[in-house]
Amino acid sequence: MPSARGDGEALSPRRPGSPFEVFLAFLRLGLTSFGGPVAHIGYFRAEFVERRRWLDERSYSDLVALCQFLPGPASSQVGLALGQMRAGWSGALAAWLGFTMPSALLLIAFAYGIARHSALATSGAVHGLKVFAVAVVAQAVWGMGKSLCPDRPRAGLAILGALLTLTLPTTVGQVAAIAVCGVIGWGALRLPHQQPVEHLGYGVSKRAGAVALVLFAVLFVGLPIVASATGSTVLSLVNGFYRSGALVFGGGHVVLPLLQSVVVPSGAVSNADFLAGYGAAQVMPGPLFAFSAYLGAVNQGPLNGWIGGLVFLVTLFTPALLLLVGALPYWDALRQRDAVQSTMAGVNAGVVGLLLAALYDPVATSAILSRADFGFALALFGLLVFARWSPVVVAIIAATAGLLLAF
Repeated sequence: MPSARGDGEALSPRRPGSPFEVFLAFLRLGLTSFGGPVAHIGYFRAEFVERRRWLDERSYSDLVALCQFLPGPASSQVGLALGQMRAGWSGALAAWLGFTMPSALLLIAFAYGIARHSALATSGAVHGLKVFAVAVVAQAVWGMGKSLCPDRPRAGLAILGALLTLTLPTTVGQVAAIAVCGVIGWGALRLPHQQPVEHLGYGVSKRAGAVALVLFAVLFVGLPIVASATGSTVLSLVNGFYRSGALVFGGGHVVLPLLQSVVVPSGAVSNADFLAGYGAAQVMPGPLFAFSAYLGAVNQGPLNGWIGGLVFLVTLFTPALLLLVGALPYWDALRQRDAVQSTMAGVNAGVVGLLLAALYDPVATSAILSRADFGFALALFGLLVFARWSPVVVAIIAATAGLLLAF
């Protein structure tokens, strides 16, 4: 579909592609894209802006801005939009499958290993992965704090968000922390006005966008009501995963405390299994949201195994898809509003606080059992942040060192 540049010059229409072409392009990225969402966005730029030239630099930057504004996994939403732009709705599905399924299937296989060999969950290698998870979450707090809390007011909001989350260590407390920081951001933060930028059309009509937003709201409000009325364990988990996917601002690591509050207190997944899977997820390419496939497979409820893994994987991603489809037709007008920018700045600061609280509980409280563990986590943090080693290499070091120390 034609689009307009900021200077008014029309872009020439892009040649439409096939869903199979989209799937192969994203499958290669799904097998090789290590390093988290920021790295994924860099991989996408190299592949689709520089190499394949599916869109230009300015259009890609605008798309990234939209996906960072929305709740959900930003890199996956960028991929969905690129697939939609290239080959329509089937292209969006092909992009998601290619990018997500490799890591999801590997994590489901890991869940089967944990279930069939219970000693694996308490092995030295898995303990090493738990300590590695501490370093990874600390790295996320470090990086997000610098980018999302660059001044005293937003740093204060992050601390407030952490205190609220620690005071109310439930899903209600997490939602309240995000909401309070958003309201304070709306009323108190004054940010420079963001200049409008035109973006490509993605083949999503305003009617389709409105339908997606209505469906998102119906599920968000209706699922907890139905789950409570029926008392269904499965629906309760589906509701928890859906709400987690709908409330994740700031990257995949933020889904950790939200999912933990869904599956661990309910007894669906033990805290040891939860952290073992989270550590394993760091080794995988592709989106961190694929962690939901592991939780769906390993949970003790009636829906588990590979079917549970796929169901809860789709459930966690559904809000991200609906919000992206709903926002694409309205993004230009929405992003220019100063109130929206201030509110989202407050929300993002609250998200840093949420992740800071999660770094203490459940991550550190479950993994740091001695001074040696703390020193181990500190060394891994240094390798990730200052030495800038690949997370895959550091994860292998952590698992190996944990295994050796166990002997």
